[in-house]
Amino acid sequence: MDDRLIVALDVPNAVAGLDLAGRLGDAVGFYKIGLGMLTGGGLALANELKQEHGKRIFLDMKLFDIGATVEAAVRGLAQFDLDFLTVHGDPHVVRAAKQGAAGSNLKILAVTILTSLDRADLDAALIAPGDLHDLTVDRAARAFEAGADGIICSPREAAAIRALPGAGLIVTPGVRPAGTDKGDQKRVETPAAALAAGADHIVVGRPIWQAADPRAAAKAVLDEIKAV
Repeated sequence: MDDRLIVALDVPNAVAGLDLAGRLGDAVGFYKIGLGMLTGGGLALANELKQEHGKRIFLDMKLFDIGATVEAAVRGLAQFDLDFLTVHGDPHVVRAAKQGAAGSNLKILAVTILTSLDRADLDAALIAPGDLHDLTVDRAARAFEAGADGIICSPREAAAIRALPGAGLIVTPGVRPAGTDKGDQKRVETPAAALAAGADHIVVGRPIWQAADPRAAAKAVLDEIKAV
């Protein structure tokens, strides 16, 4: 298993997620479970995949709140022995999350700017003016300074973030194999391009779980990864 590929289990519930993981079998060793499945048994699925099947788990919660609340939430999640957890990249959130994760192996990954957003979206949200690429890199630098173990960014910012002093893990969603539908993603690259730019892990969801043969789709991505 090549853990550089993280498969997003963006399916309705834990039953569907466990079925998909079963179809993928030993081809995939790392899974992302996001907010959309939280009320469908996402934490139970994370525990089962981790404890009973030996899979690595990326819990994509994108936590954001006052420091005390973030710290308490992360402390609670850290007890499940998961691998990655996302929080928003604001420095106060990152610092609180690191405090909550203290004493565990849970890695805190900071979200910079969502890969489904472009400059028009940032303007609508009253985000500071400036080039989206530069803002993403700046947010990554501040998150690393606050103690983040890694960064979530689009493949298009990976190289610049890899060049930052003290850069840690880089995980890139918005990855689409050549010829597949972009869906709601706006800043995408292929698996090979993302890894060549400096990503440690790529996250691929719909091109795998929507495929007629998810295992074959995953293996196609893995073959592309091995060529990098």
